[in-house]
Amino acid sequence: MNPSEELMEQGISPRRVSRATVLTLAYQSLGVVYGDLSTSPLYVYKTTFSGKLSLREDDEEIFGVLSFIFWTFTLIALFKYVFIVMLADDNGEGGTFALYSLLCRHARLSILPNQEITDEKLSEYVTEGTTETWQSSALKSFFDKHPRFRKGLLVFVLFGTCMAIGDGVLTPAISVLSAVSGIKLKITGLHDNYVVIISCVVLVGLFSLQHHGTHRVAFMFAPIVTAWLLCISGIGIYNVFRWNKRIFHALSPVYMLKFLRSTGIEGWVSLAGVVLSITGVEAMFANLGHFSPLSIKMAFTLLVYPSLVLSYMGEAAFLSKHHEDIQRSFYEAIPEAVFWPVFIVATFASVVGSQAVISATFSVINQCCALKCFPRVKIVHTSSKIYGQIYIPEVNWMLMCLCLGVTIGLRDTNMMGHAYGLAVTAVMFVTTCLMALVMIIVWKKSIITALAFLMLFGSIELVYISASVSKIPEGGWIPVVLSLIFMGVMYIWNYGTMMKHQFDVENKVSINRIVSLGPSLGMVRVPGIGLMYTNLATGVPAIFGHFVTNLPAFHKVLVFVCIKSVQVPHVSGNERLLVSRVGPKEYGLFRCIVRYGYKDLQQETCNFDNILVSSIVHFVETEEESPLRPITGCSRQVIDADSDPLYAPDRTFMDSTKKENTVQFSCDLQVIKPGIRQVESSLCKDESLRILEAKESGVTYIFGHSHAKAKKSSSFFKKLVIDIVYAFLSKNCREPDVVLNVPHTSLLEVVCLISTTTPES
Repeated sequence: MNPSEELMEQGISPRRVSRATVLTLAYQSLGVVYGDLSTSPLYVYKTTFSGKLSLREDDEEIFGVLSFIFWTFTLIALFKYVFIVMLADDNGEGGTFALYSLLCRHARLSILPNQEITDEKLSEYVTEGTTETWQSSALKSFFDKHPRFRKGLLVFVLFGTCMAIGDGVLTPAISVLSAVSGIKLKITGLHDNYVVIISCVVLVGLFSLQHHGTHRVAFMFAPIVTAWLLCISGIGIYNVFRWNKRIFHALSPVYMLKFLRSTGIEGWVSLAGVVLSITGVEAMFANLGHFSPLSIKMAFTLLVYPSLVLSYMGEAAFLSKHHEDIQRSFYEAIPEAVFWPVFIVATFASVVGSQAVISATFSVINQCCALKCFPRVKIVHTSSKIYGQIYIPEVNWMLMCLCLGVTIGLRDTNMMGHAYGLAVTAVMFVTTCLMALVMIIVWKKSIITALAFLMLFGSIELVYISASVSKIPEGGWIPVVLSLIFMGVMYIWNYGTMMKHQFDVENKVSINRIVSLGPSLGMVRVPGIGLMYTNLATGVPAIFGHFVTNLPAFHKVLVFVCIKSVQVPHVSGNERLLVSRVGPKEYGLFRCIVRYGYKDLQQETCNFDNILVSSIVHFVETEEESPLRPITGCSRQVIDADSDPLYAPDRTFMDSTKKENTVQFSCDLQVIKPGIRQVESSLCKDESLRILEAKESGVTYIFGHSHAKAKKSSSFFKKLVIDIVYAFLSKNCREPDVVLNVPHTSLLEVVCLISTTTPES
């Protein structure tokens, strides 16, 4: 296993590494990070000049477009992302969710349920920084006083996420079709339908191989992209010296002003094609968790940036002498002797770029599921060595169908480019806005600095967004429609999930009341351990009342298991489980909170029950280590505060590492006597033995299967959302037991009906 794989297997960002390792990571990042960005020359000029923009003999249009490409690429890719945005990592992770996570922790913007003070003691939950400024305090206070803006920020983040998912649909379609269309230059009689068919075959093959994972062929990605970059840079140099050495003058920003002045509205509309030169730039930031920032920057500045600039310059030089070849300029500019090798490399490079975007889409969907903003889906690890490589079957086939639909329906890379440009610029603008907030709230910079960043880069992106919006009738509607659909699904799922959680909170029951009804219910304790899954991190869920009412018996050891997400990218194994006791010792009730980061795979291993039992036994054996205890005759209980308000909060242990001891005593305290300590230790061992014996009797997984239904008095919109859309999503998504790999033979399900307006059971 190479150094990068060892670091990625641990789920950490390899920051402090040797020079050799940095060079290795830089080389490997070419295949994962830069595949999409490197294939942009296939369609940039073609899409830019696809409208009414015409070429004149003085070449002002070509020089102007090249100037726009160069400065857009330099300002956005180099200055914004490499020099600024990549500094805002979240414990080594990058991307839209990383920025949102930083804001949530520092300004308490999270609307995730079950967030507790103990979560702030996680090793990755770091909020210490420079001294608070009045700007950051004012902004935090604003969000605190206006909850609607917190929800609005989440919707804004989800909007950028939906546009990123749109990239997963458009990138494979435009990249593969652009690469395959080059074959028409050598087979002139080939009909467009055959080009589309060949592209569809390549796409079907690409998506069909996703379940194998990329680790089996990932070693080929970097050589392919490296060979591609060297090819296009070499061809670019060749074209510059052969066709037009004056093309270097186009690097002056003066040509941008001349271009807009001479072309007017047509020039502004053509910028929707120029923005395609920076497609894939967001991937540099999103892949920080797999590579070190230094390695990504090194690969970009030393190879990717100069190679792409030379490629664009060479193609512009060729176009200045061949105006008639504008719609196939990339392949026409390739020397005859190397055409077929370059064509083959271009096809492979487009597949590599598409593969990286598809994998990124899987990661984004996984993070949405962690934020309770996407229905549960099956998530499969495709590599036991490389951390973070996952496969989602439902999403994979959905993307394939959408890609085939776009390819067959549009059949034109120009229309695809118009749609692609709108999606790309929208994601970048979301990142710019979030970065401005991070500068004020996290970095404690002045509001002037944040506004300068927002005005400089935001204005550039808004110009390109405005140009892309004008192309909505010509294909730009595709990402808009896709985003609206995904946004609707995410919002409805989040709303329904929050309503169900609110119902659970408002209908918590007292464990004392249920146990006191034991004789009348005929309640008995059966051998074994019961793991009752609940959405609550505190209190006893209402589903437990349904369980003991309909089946007046429960296991000798019952554990309420709550699986929740925390606003950190990863939670280490020794901090994942949070164990506490519910009720008096004789009840044999415990609570286990299982915490995951937004980039963790929320999936229990086959050894989960053994780990959980070991944590409970450790909790029991260390529960009485306090040097103080009540005197004889006084009661001491460790009770869940939300189970009964008369009792004190839980006493919580963080899985054998971190402890919190909050216990209420009903009388004066004194030092424990040695004899009493021995008796207490003996009692703890007896309880540990009872737990282990219960484990030998078997473990039962108890899930509450609830149905949400709007009340008759609810509005028509709420009935539509809950009774039809949310019910459809709930029925067709993966069940929790399937997602968590729960053994079917040990599963017990309890069904109940809830209301989303007035809580009813």
